[in-house]
Amino acid sequence: MKQADVVGRVLAVSDMHSAYERTAQLLAAFETEVRSNPVPHVIAIDGDIFEHGNVVAVRSGGAVDWAFLRALPAIAPTVFNLGNHDNDLTPDLAEVVDRMEGLGIHVVSTIGDTRTGAGYAEPSTTLPFGRRSLRVVGMATNSLTTYPKASREQLTIPSAPDWARANLADSLAGADLVMVMSHAGVAADRDILPLLPDGGLMIGGHNHLLFQHRQGRSAYVHTGSWTAAYTVAEFLSNGSVMARSLPIALNAPASPALADLIADTLAANLTEEERVILGTSPRALSLGDTGRSVAAGLAKVAGADAGFIGHTTLGTGVPAGPVSRYVFDSIVRFDGKLMLASVPRAQFDSFMAHANQDRPMPLADRSGDFLYASTIAPTVDPVRIVTTDWCATNQREYFGTTDLRFVEAAGLTVKTASAAGLLTP
Repeated sequence: MKQADVVGRVLAVSDMHSAYERTAQLLAAFETEVRSNPVPHVIAIDGDIFEHGNVVAVRSGGAVDWAFLRALPAIAPTVFNLGNHDNDLTPDLAEVVDRMEGLGIHVVSTIGDTRTGAGYAEPSTTLPFGRRSLRVVGMATNSLTTYPKASREQLTIPSAPDWARANLADSLAGADLVMVMSHAGVAADRDILPLLPDGGLMIGGHNHLLFQHRQGRSAYVHTGSWTAAYTVAEFLSNGSVMARSLPIALNAPASPALADLIADTLAANLTEEERVILGTSPRALSLGDTGRSVAAGLAKVAGADAGFIGHTTLGTGVPAGPVSRYVFDSIVRFDGKLMLASVPRAQFDSFMAHANQDRPMPLADRSGDFLYASTIAPTVDPVRIVTTDWCATNQREYFGTTDLRFVEAAGLTVKTASAAGLLTP
């Protein structure tokens, strides 16, 4: 595609979750993209830049995340759609929005403040895009239990599809170019997509997925998670949008000032216990392969035939070499009990058909919440499965059923079993 055919470009990322191993590299990539492509740019962050599970983020007040955000408006106009982790470090979402806007970032959201009856931010904004303009609309997930508990009474959040059906057309009235940002997940997004004007861009988040989907002249993308990738979407002069994903390597060029801040922040905030090496990974694994290795480890430790673990229980893929407790906590984010159940082979096969959604698959088959799964006894019937207490409690969302009868695997925990599956002593 000739450069003259590109009207403007969007650099999009979501679900960063205070993943500092690549934050400086991502900032450098954005700087290079804008410097190397002399067309208008917008930077779009589709929620969840912060992570309460990162002890360094908590202790430093998100110093690295805020430094990253502070740098963005100097690169290109920046818009942020609020997710469910953006008040992880600062419970009052109003304070988060005020600080972002004070940095020159445009914030959009459908989250309302029960204390005032108003929204924490407007649901739409219009950004300059060279000689054109870009209308941006942002929607949040209404899964209230995924927001910090201390803040839930302050939040009122409509269903994203319901809000879109009632308001999206008015929000886009008179728009030039269009970008819809949804942090509601794939299942909700499928109901919103038919409302997207042809030639628009829709950015999805919340499910930690990485894919691109074509709808007429429009593009619908999920940009990955944990700062492992970003998406470049190009609005073209023929009225279409093209998108592609680019990975961020650990050894990619990094923004020097941010890299120094990250090193200093880690040094100042990590305890000796968090620096302890739990074991060694013989090789680096992708997020999906890490999930499957963890699932296999759960099965072996629990004496089951197959293991399942929720996709967002995992943060990033395991690196090669020694793995500290701090790094391991970014791989397996949450702890909990392990739960066992026996299921008929046919039902088990249906679970496997919907698991491991990091693979290419039709949009209609994506469920949003999904399981990484691994089978270690492929022919038994019934099949003894093991999963986390979170997935067992929320089995409708993860397994698509409510009839599984789970019992606790006594004495076993998610993190201990996961470490056994991933690391060698």
